[in-house]
Amino acid sequence: MAIADTSSISGANAASAAASTASVSSSDNEQRFLKLLVAQLNNQDPLNPMENAELTSQLAQMSTVSGIEKLNSTLEGLVNQTGSNQALQAASLIGYHVLSPGNTIHTSAPAEGEDPKPQAFGVELPGTAADVQIKIVDGTGKTVRTIDAGSMNQGVNAVTWDGKDDAGNVVPAGAYSFTVAATNGGNTVPSTALTFAQVAAVKQGASGLTLELVDGTSIGLSDVRMYL
Repeated sequence: MAIADTSSISGANAASAAASTASVSSSDNEQRFLKLLVAQLNNQDPLNPMENAELTSQLAQMSTVSGIEKLNSTLEGLVNQTGSNQALQAASLIGYHVLSPGNTIHTSAPAEGEDPKPQAFGVELPGTAADVQIKIVDGTGKTVRTIDAGSMNQGVNAVTWDGKDDAGNVVPAGAYSFTVAATNGGNTVPSTALTFAQVAAVKQGASGLTLELVDGTSIGLSDVRMYL
C-alpha cells in the first residue's frame, strides 16, 4: 500500500488528519478486541469455559482504554480553547496601561507655570508592613526623593510621586527608578515594585503569550496586576 506524502498537510488539514487517524485507531482497536474475544469464545474448552468474571474483566479493560482515549481528546479540546481565550484576552489589552513588575518611572517636562503630572506606581506585599519607605533615584544613582508611605496592607498598594525632589523642586524630565524598603516590627517584608506601561502588541512564542510594552520590555499575561 502506498504511503501518502504528509508534507503538504498543514494547519486545519493537519489537525483534521490527526483527529481522523486517532478515530480510526480507536475503532480498529475495538474491532480487533471484539474479534479476538469472539474467537476465544468459539475456541474455548467446553469442559472449562471462560468464567463470567474473566469475561467481564476483559470487557471492562477495553471500556477503560476507550474511555481514556475519549477523555484525552476532550482535555485536548479544552486546552486549545483555553489558549484561544487567552489570546483574545491578551489582544484586548493593546493600548491599555498595565501595572506589572518593574521599577522605572518616566517623567515629562510640565507646561510653564504648571506642576508636573503625578506619576503613579505600586508596591505589592505578601503581608502587612508597618513602615514602608520609597526612594526615587535618578540616572546617576542619586536619591532625589524619599517618600515615607507609612503602613501598607497585603496585596497591591497604589503610590504616587508628584515629580519633585525633597526640596520641593521639579526634577528634570527623564527616566527614574525607585526602591522599596518595607518592615514590620523590625522584620523585613519582601516587596515587589510595580509600574504602569502601555501595551503595544501581543506576541505568541514558544513560552506562550507575552505582552510587548512600549518601553521595549515583555511581560506575561499573569504579570498584569491592573490595567486602565
